[in-house]
Amino acid sequence: MATIVTLASHVARGHVGNSVTVFALQRLGHEVWHLPTVMLPYHPGHGPGHRIVTPADQIEHLLADLADNAPLDQVSAVLTGYLGSADQAAPIAGFIEKVKARAPNPLYVCDPVLGDGDALYVDEGIARAIRDHLVPIADVITPNLFELGWLTGKTLTDGSDTRDAARGLSVKNAFVTSAPALMRNHTGMMAVTDTLAMMAEAPTTAHPPHGLGDLSAALVLSHMLKGEDVTTILRRTLASVHDLAIQTDRRRLKEIPLAAEQHRLLQSAIAVQIRTLAEIK
Repeated sequence: MATIVTLASHVARGHVGNSVTVFALQRLGHEVWHLPTVMLPYHPGHGPGHRIVTPADQIEHLLADLADNAPLDQVSAVLTGYLGSADQAAPIAGFIEKVKARAPNPLYVCDPVLGDGDALYVDEGIARAIRDHLVPIADVITPNLFELGWLTGKTLTDGSDTRDAARGLSVKNAFVTSAPALMRNHTGMMAVTDTLAMMAEAPTTAHPPHGLGDLSAALVLSHMLKGEDVTTILRRTLASVHDLAIQTDRRRLKEIPLAAEQHRLLQSAIAVQIRTLAEIK
């Protein structure tokens, strides 16, 4: 069991942001300290709704209380996702530096939730804050293809572009979701380290639900904390995520049936193809 701090959005209904990562990480056996960067009734994709953004000074105070009164030396990892405002990034970065100063070799996983398809769905100031404050101190980054392209200013069309862009961020480990698959009608997840690039592929689903990226980040983190190798991390993460996407589609749901299908977080029989794209000795 590891102690993990998560900072991301919270929705009252559904499974995105902390509302998916906290459950998944706890189900996988971890202790989770979680703070909301913004509170929403549901994912904005379901329609207009009110939001409560946690003010940056309150984020700073809450994190300072944790730093002063909680055992930061026991923290194994920090995971960040969706930010509610650009000025939240600086205090979050400061807290991560405190964790790194006190805990033995903690991981910081940055899920840069910026947009999808071909457009940002956060304010550009938030995107710049994540790029400038959080990505540079990350040990692991888990962008989708659009987010990686935006962070690097590159147009990504194939595996080579994606691999080179991920390495250009100078982050030790990148796990890129919605990466360009080599097989038709498949979705890809690429892992890029300083010595290796690998692709995992599984068949696409017709109506993928919101929250799969958040779930991918949580699963990657959990598998890394268990000391699994890149191949195993890719296979197990994509298998579980794809399995849950299939169950969502079969039930004709708009949200991941996370509680009902939670066993798929632990083990999935979904076949995932793994390819080595590059290896540097």
